Amino acid sequence: MARFNLVLVVALCLTISFFPDQTTAKLSRKFYSKTCPKVEHIVRNVVNKKVKQTFVTIPATLRLFFHDCFVNGCDASVMIQSTPKNKAEKDHPDNISLAGDGFDMVIQAKKALDANPCCRNKVSCADILTLATRDAVVAAGGPSYKVELGRFDGLVSTASSVEGNLPGPSDNVNKLNALFKKNKLTQKDMIALSAAHTLGFAHCGKVFNRIYDFNRTISVDPTLNKAYAKEIRLACPKNVDPRIAIHMDPVTPEKFDNVYFKNLQQGKGLFTSDQVLFTDGRSRPTVNAWARDSKAFNRAFVTAMTKLGRVGVKNRHNGNVRRDCCAFN
Repeated sequence: MARFNLVLVVALCLTISFFPDQTTAKLSRKFYSKTCPKVEHIVRNVVNKKVKQTFVTIPATLRLFFHDCFVNGCDASVMIQSTPKNKAEKDHPDNISLAGDGFDMVIQAKKALDANPCCRNKVSCADILTLATRDAVVAAGGPSYKVELGRFDGLVSTASSVEGNLPGPSDNVNKLNALFKKNKLTQKDMIALSAAHTLGFAHCGKVFNRIYDFNRTISVDPTLNKAYAKEIRLACPKNVDPRIAIHMDPVTPEKFDNVYFKNLQQGKGLFTSDQVLFTDGRSRPTVNAWARDSKAFNRAFVTAMTKLGRVGVKNRHNGNVRRDCCAFN
């Protein structure tokens, strides 16, 4: 009987090894080497052209990629437009502020690829977004890196799936670590990816709680640099439209660099979720290290972006290549 059980266990193990995971794509840097060998060149040209038109393309694309991967994985589900029967991810309150230039960037790259007979309907919107994000980082002076490809586009996009899956501007390190851990990302990855806030803009409504005491029950955030708080108040007076945007990085807002960490050392993190990376003793050593060493930060960012790009990727069994990035086939 014991011998029979041993044989059964071995047989089951062999069966599992012969039938690999049917839900996760196997990514490869050469995935399109035969079907669309110029994919990276085509996407990069579109990104560079779009960036020349408006800088907003860079932070918008980077943020779009993050919001996509953190909800149901990197499958371009955030691109889907809502219909009368389905409220999609992009219309959840946490995604409404995503800049249209990020979406347009992917749409324009898709058109350019489909104009090439070899590439038409061969490259997924998820891979386009991943490539465009790398190229956007490079366009802002950030590190270049090899991109793994082979993602398929998701078949589901619902606003309800966003709830509780994206970091918020008031999150502490415990909350941030928990959210990133769900996606197999470490605290080091979390800090590196948070530094994407070295680029782009935030709406005044997201920082009112740090600069004003509206209800007199809380104090203005004491971790905020007083001079910086005054600058924010000038840009975001109490009666201003909360949708007015301000720079995330007050020093080098259009450059991808490690100044983000130097800002945190001075109390100039715009969001609470930024500043806690310095005030919390668990994350402060990493902030200090990367404030000193930009090359170390760049390496950590590349590692984190590569790992983020592997989150929840779909394959041909649970995904497809969309003809229109904004609608299911």
